[in-house]
Amino acid sequence: MRFLRRLINSFNPAGQPDSFSTGLACVRLLLALKLVYGVVLLSTGVEVKLGAGHWLGRGSGFPYFSLCILVFTLLPLPWRYIVKRLLLMLLTLWAASLVAFLVIQAAPGDITTPYRLNEQISEETLQQMTKDFGLDKPLIVQYGRWFWNAVAYQDFGVSIQFTGQPVFGLISTRVLATLRLSLLALVMIWILSVPIGIYSAIRQYSAGDKVFSVLAFVGMSLPTFFVAFLLLYFASVVDWLPAGGLTSTYYDELGWGGKILDYLWHMIIPASVLIIARIAGMMRLMRGNMLEVKRAQYVTTARSKGLSERKVIFKHMLRNAINPMVTIFGYQLSGLLSGVALTEAVLNYPGLGRLILDAVMAQDLFLVMASMVMSTTLLLLGNLVADLLLVVVDPRIKVQ
Repeated sequence: MRFLRRLINSFNPAGQPDSFSTGLACVRLLLALKLVYGVVLLSTGVEVKLGAGHWLGRGSGFPYFSLCILVFTLLPLPWRYIVKRLLLMLLTLWAASLVAFLVIQAAPGDITTPYRLNEQISEETLQQMTKDFGLDKPLIVQYGRWFWNAVAYQDFGVSIQFTGQPVFGLISTRVLATLRLSLLALVMIWILSVPIGIYSAIRQYSAGDKVFSVLAFVGMSLPTFFVAFLLLYFASVVDWLPAGGLTSTYYDELGWGGKILDYLWHMIIPASVLIIARIAGMMRLMRGNMLEVKRAQYVTTARSKGLSERKVIFKHMLRNAINPMVTIFGYQLSGLLSGVALTEAVLNYPGLGRLILDAVMAQDLFLVMASMVMSTTLLLLGNLVADLLLVVVDPRIKVQ
């Protein structure tokens, strides 16, 4: 018992004796044991297949994920606040899944409706489908069965639209494509909008400020789908940009460097659509924040002390003007995810947004449910990251 206590304390760098720190140390110990277990399997070449809900994972490829989580838990973060937010996220996810289930059930018809229109499918087959998917049970029983399988076994059901494929596999493939596109667009939006906003505020009413303002107003006035059609037309004219898809037909024949370049090449058009649709508002917001901070008394005081203009801008003005930008980071991520759906549909990009639209049109219950849970999770995680970043950029803000 004493050895176990010492082992747990070794994973508590702060040395705090409270129950929360001890529990966090136990989680780190379990992750370390899982990492050692995975390394042993990897070194011996043994593949052990376990249940999806087992804490040891799904075989020898999992140690890398365990290592990342273990290192993440060792970071000096406000873990009490993070755990509270994660618990609230679980409650929010449950409420979102329940609302999505009720809304889908309120729509006329069900997942067997398209098959009822096919005269070649017998009534016995339709009755068997209704029984297999539990559609003959009360709504509370249907939702309870789906919720229990999703939580206990990570089984979100099978898709009718994709001929019985597991929903979790479909979502995992599509969400990675959408996340890559959204994160690339988000990074480029920040890289471009923040410097342009700073330049426009510092050189207010200059020729450059007027040009950027006109471009921003034009960008905000153009609908996303119209920008997508314009870029599709441009791609057809130049004939060297891909007009759709995720990879080329010869993708498997390329090396790893060629595969990365081919993937980025196919993301030029969809990423540009998202960037053009969002960068204008971000640039105007950054400009307005900088103009407001520019008139503050502490900026005047900093200049009167003889500080260089560069230090005044980046140390005093920017750090205060960036706070509202960081606050809306989570909403930007959710906005990009919602805007991606239309962009993916127009550009034939195989992502999560297009999958959700197709699932809603086909009334694919389990696919819609899993997609809504995934989208809600990304929104909540984006808001959590935004709150943590706000603490980093502004030391005056403390988490409780």
